[in-house]
Amino acid sequence: MPTPTQPLPSPPTNLLRDSVLFLDFDGTLVELAPTPDAVRVDDRLVRLLSLLSQRLDGRIAIVSGRPVAAIREFLPIGLAAVGSHGMEFGAPDGAIEVSARPEALAEIVAAMEDLSTRTPGTMVEDKPLGAVLHYRLAPEAEAACMELARTLADEHGLHLQPGKMMVEVRAPGGDKGSAIERLMREPELRDARPIFMGDDLTDEPGFAAAARLGGAGILVGAERPSSARYRLASVQDTLSWLEAAAAELA
Repeated sequence: MPTPTQPLPSPPTNLLRDSVLFLDFDGTLVELAPTPDAVRVDDRLVRLLSLLSQRLDGRIAIVSGRPVAAIREFLPIGLAAVGSHGMEFGAPDGAIEVSARPEALAEIVAAMEDLSTRTPGTMVEDKPLGAVLHYRLAPEAEAACMELARTLADEHGLHLQPGKMMVEVRAPGGDKGSAIERLMREPELRDARPIFMGDDLTDEPGFAAAARLGGAGILVGAERPSSARYRLASVQDTLSWLEAAAAELA
């Protein structure tokens, strides 16, 4: 990951002209919550995404580590969605293309649940293509969670995916960057520039892909080494910027 030589600037509000907008969900559009089910989507966000979809002629997609089905529960507004870190593709009409679930995940989930039972404050999330140990409520358990996840990933030949206060063992073969590259090969998107907004280390491949394809990444949150070109400080700043960008598209 590159080290920035100076602070990242805020993105200009006209950045979305002739662009495709890719948006991470947790920590970008909604505040992080103690557990995955505890995030809140308000009417402001739903209206904003609907408006952006209209003004971008549908050139917008959610790109998340969550499963597509979970994204649609929070955002039932007919957007394209990429889930499981680029391993699930959901079309606006409701269809979902998903890779095969690794057979080892049942054993991995069981091992994680054994640790979680012995470690109050941790929890296990069983996803279609991965298993996650969350330790937001038990930060002192980070080392134990990372050690177990690394051992399980090595043992079963799966991908180790660290994130904010979590670690996932998941199917290999894709990430948010490869997902953006795949979607940008669609004929109706080839002449547009990809703009990807995200907050986590899991979003770095997406920032890099957007830059390779002539677009840009927008980091949400504190300054850190990143492949993003721009930065916004918080979820609220992100929503305000998206509202201003939507106004520019009118």
